[in-house]
Amino acid sequence: MTAPTLDAPSKALYRIPEATTLLSLSRSVIYEQIRAGRLRTVRQGRTRLVSAAAINAYVDLLEQEAMKEGTR
Repeated sequence: MTAPTLDAPSKALYRIPEATTLLSLSRSVIYEQIRAGRLRTVRQGRTRLVSAAAINAYVDLLEQEAMKEGTR
């Protein structure tokens, strides 16, 4: 059985509040992950945006870490 995947994103870029909803994480955790370099972002003017590809890469990273730890 394979793990469920995220539905195809309808947008290419998400604002931080949207990313918190998609990842089910708090705003502070999102910013911690950005500072740690685990979640990539881009800036457009003063707005920080998270790409759909970065969200998928972050989920993949979490899954890889879980596999190393032996959890599912």
